[in-house]
Amino acid sequence: MKLIFAIVRDADSDSVTQALTSANFRVTRVASTGGLLRRGMTTLLIGLEAEQVEAAIQVLHEKCTPAAEGGKRAIIFVVPVDRFEQI
Repeated sequence: MKLIFAIVRDADSDSVTQALTSANFRVTRVASTGGLLRRGMTTLLIGLEAEQVEAAIQVLHEKCTPAAEGGKRAIIFVVPVDRFEQI
């Protein structure tokens, strides 16, 4: 199992979240702020099986709009999950 942390701009968060949920990924959104100019960001937490990682990243590539002035469209971390429980 893997966990994707995707930090996207607020402007992209709705379309990215909708596309991921439409592709049957479960997504948790967390409002966040970061960067030099303290712009609004959204951190997405996406838990999925290892073989689904590339499909989720492809959705992020498709739905994150190009950034002005050479900025980043998203920051993506993929980390292993040693244990997962729903209680």
